[in-house]
Amino acid sequence: MLEEFATQAFWIGLLKIIGVNLILSGDNAVVIALAARSLPPKQQTAAVLWGSGAAVVMRIILTIFAVALLTLPWLKLVGSLLLFWIGVKLLIPEEGSEDINASDNLIAAIKTILIADLVMSIDNVIAVAAAAQGSLTLLILGLAISIPLVIFGSTLLLHLMERWPVIITIGGGLLGFVAGEMLVTDPALKGWLTGLGVEFDGEKPKVGGISLEIICGVIGAVIVIAAGTLLGKRKAMKAAVHEAAVEVGRPDTAVKAERPKS
Repeated sequence: MLEEFATQAFWIGLLKIIGVNLILSGDNAVVIALAARSLPPKQQTAAVLWGSGAAVVMRIILTIFAVALLTLPWLKLVGSLLLFWIGVKLLIPEEGSEDINASDNLIAAIKTILIADLVMSIDNVIAVAAAAQGSLTLLILGLAISIPLVIFGSTLLLHLMERWPVIITIGGGLLGFVAGEMLVTDPALKGWLTGLGVEFDGEKPKVGGISLEIICGVIGAVIVIAAGTLLGKRKAMKAAVHEAAVEVGRPDTAVKAERPKS
């Protein structure tokens, strides 16, 4: 275990896990606050601590299962494609907000927090499992560090994201990088990659002595940022057209006004 701590790959993986959690878990922490907002102040603290603690344990268990599953052929390929979609989705502005009911009972608030965290944590689990690259030590340590940061710093993080949207873009790029890395390490692709001239240093694919994981990670980050930015702009344009149509009291199909006859 001590040898693992001394490697550069361990610390890079740890930073990836913390980064992924900070980017993807902000909404989870907001849900925790919403679920507990109707409780008395003392119970609010208890609901946040107990609900968050239970959510942390649940997420660690789910992620351990995800790490084990990602060792099977084809599942890394599926997981990487899902991560690409999550990264692109992160860059597309969302409409509306989560419909989370406040609870006036401590147990009910904790249940709400657990259910909401379970539903909203699928993306986190897949991304963290990919970043851990099979290391259980890295996985648990990364979650143990990053989840408290999310719980106590989510409000600050959300404000920072609103002030500097580039943080969201960086987060999307990080997910694309992790997805690209995971894609080329699927055991099912090893024979195909070898046939294309890719060399393997243990389980690490290389092209001309350069890590194929890093190459595909960079490509993945570029793809996610480009696709997410493009789709986000299209969505914003459609929203602007719709708002303009509503303002003049006509449906979208009638935005084109009839030109006055000369």
